[in-house]
Amino acid sequence: MADLDQDLRNLGVEQLSKAQAAQELARLAREIAHHDRLYFLHDRPEISDAEYDALVRRNAAIEARFPDLVRADSPSRRVGAAPAETFAKVRHRVPMLSLDNAFGPEDIRDFVDSVRRFLRLDENTPLEMTAEPKIDGLSISLRYERGELMTAATRGDGTTGENVTANVRTIDVIPNQVTAADFPDLFEVRGEIYMARDDFFALNAAQQAAGEKVFANPRNAAAGSLRQLDPSITASRPLQFFAYAWGEVSALPAETQKGVIEAFARWGFPVNPLMELCESVEAMLDYYQRLERERAGLGYDIDGIVYKVNRLDYQERLGFKSRAPRWAIAHKFPAERATTVLQDIEIQVGRTGALTPVAKLEPVTVGGVVVQNATLHNEDEIARKDIRIGDTVVVQRAGDVIPQVVEVVLEQRPAGAQPYQFPTRCPACGSHAVRELNERTGKPDAVRRCTGGLICPAQAVERLKHFVSRDAFDIEGLGAKQIEAFYEEGLVRKPADIFTLEVRDAKSLKKLKDREGWGPKSVRNLWAAINRRRKIALDRFIYALGIRHIGVTTARLLAKTYGSWQSFAEAMAKIAEGDQQARAALEDIDGIGGTVIEALAEFFKEPHNLEALEALLQEVEVEDYHFEAVSDTPVSGKTVVFTGKLERLSRSEAKAQAERLGAKVAGSVSKKTDLVVAGPGAGSKLKKAEELGLQILSEEDWIALVEGRSAV
Repeated sequence: MADLDQDLRNLGVEQLSKAQAAQELARLAREIAHHDRLYFLHDRPEISDAEYDALVRRNAAIEARFPDLVRADSPSRRVGAAPAETFAKVRHRVPMLSLDNAFGPEDIRDFVDSVRRFLRLDENTPLEMTAEPKIDGLSISLRYERGELMTAATRGDGTTGENVTANVRTIDVIPNQVTAADFPDLFEVRGEIYMARDDFFALNAAQQAAGEKVFANPRNAAAGSLRQLDPSITASRPLQFFAYAWGEVSALPAETQKGVIEAFARWGFPVNPLMELCESVEAMLDYYQRLERERAGLGYDIDGIVYKVNRLDYQERLGFKSRAPRWAIAHKFPAERATTVLQDIEIQVGRTGALTPVAKLEPVTVGGVVVQNATLHNEDEIARKDIRIGDTVVVQRAGDVIPQVVEVVLEQRPAGAQPYQFPTRCPACGSHAVRELNERTGKPDAVRRCTGGLICPAQAVERLKHFVSRDAFDIEGLGAKQIEAFYEEGLVRKPADIFTLEVRDAKSLKKLKDREGWGPKSVRNLWAAINRRRKIALDRFIYALGIRHIGVTTARLLAKTYGSWQSFAEAMAKIAEGDQQARAALEDIDGIGGTVIEALAEFFKEPHNLEALEALLQEVEVEDYHFEAVSDTPVSGKTVVFTGKLERLSRSEAKAQAERLGAKVAGSVSKKTDLVVAGPGAGSKLKKAEELGLQILSEEDWIALVEGRSAV
């Protein structure tokens, strides 16, 4: 099993089968929980932050590809670790969430762009961000009531932490009483307890002289000092504190992040003097680069920069996703690197036909982990970096789901090393491998893809596995192993073959029940499981087709919009033929972008896909989508169309609000539409709504309706 785990670790996420992904998620859940306990409870991490981030990113990437495999104990569902049993538990009234991580300038640009898109801010509208060092310490929440420190609690698992009030009271820089006249009656100040580097070295010297345990780093020393059962030991340790956030409050002293931090300083809490206000992405990146250069001289450990949207009303609108806020991000510093020799380049073919180059490396340890494979991304990257077999290369783990080759050490290039020639034929089936022309940019796509479609074993098997997966047809007893065996034996080569298997088996001389691993009972169970899936929900059917970029959420959105397979298929056929009106209707659906539309158009344009669909629809019935509305809201169960420009809400906010209240948001107006919310600039949709005699609301009418101030 250990050898198998090691093999799976070396596979990229796109290479994993569903069964392998389940094994990897189980391993990652165990491994991350183990490191969480070591880091948060015992203050003795075994791996670097970058290695930990890489585990979390790999877990997230696998879950994104196989959302039906998300485990109850998934690291994506928790923050930190459960509180230690040696301290009383404290439940946070406002959860102490973690931050999403960024690792490069493009991640920061994407973050700022996503904030602007969500808030519907154009490039000329000011968007200030605070920037501050990310302290490598222990998160703490300090609850004050009428100015008195009542409770101090660690982050714990984000919901429940450890009560360390007695110990925190001994830290000189944290006030036990706040006497400022404007200090609210209830206020939870949150921040980081840390130990300065010089104090850490002095403590370790004293520990060593006394024959006691020495600490691995300042963060461990701070956490270990705070978790002493004897508060007098904590009192003897030189702990420091920076305030930078808040939890439950009765009132806020300002309308901006920076304003609240300034109030913290006024009230007597230590705040980081290096916090700055940034008005552009360039200013944020300049701050990051400056602090990266200066970090060694700060006197305390930092592992990155934290950016936060400055305006608190923007923060409130942005809200949270999963376990992190949309309005903040941590820009981590680079991870460790290592050099090794690239022994070969292997081309792997994914489910969508993408040819992915993987570097086969001479094994090297990077941050405590042995690395043998690394991603080369695509042929343009190989050419840009001029990577050749035999080169000495720099490998970096930097939080990526698998390691990457950063650069070539040219002075160590062996004589005779030739430029790499990327294959133009699929290594799995021999079909031509081409780079599609991107019509929008006029440039070839970065990825080369096999044109073999369903004849390519690399694609066909994976597409069939996807077809029977849990969020698709979910056929019990027909998993990855059975699909592979049936494909190899020629029993199932396309989706419709699954549903004709019983009839063909009855006519076959070699019955399935007589094959190894099968028997009469298991075969009867398989036929029953297949027949139970001859009726399938529209969203599951769309997802099962394995169209590029169509995940569970997008499939459900398409099903909700079109309602029936006939309606959906007709619209897609029109889009494939270039019908601009049908395309515009699809573009108008919030959450559907150009990439998804192109993928749908390409799928429905391909004759062999249509042939496979026709054969499949002879065997199965696709049920209309049934929208389950939330009860007891003014719009539950109603179909709503938003058109024109909204003034108070962005389109994303309005859509999310409607769906949260049980409404179905459609992209086009029809007789089935219940409400049309029209803003300035509404055109053909508003005209059609008037022609159909539908109820039309202004944005103010809509807000009044959902807030219960009016009735439909």
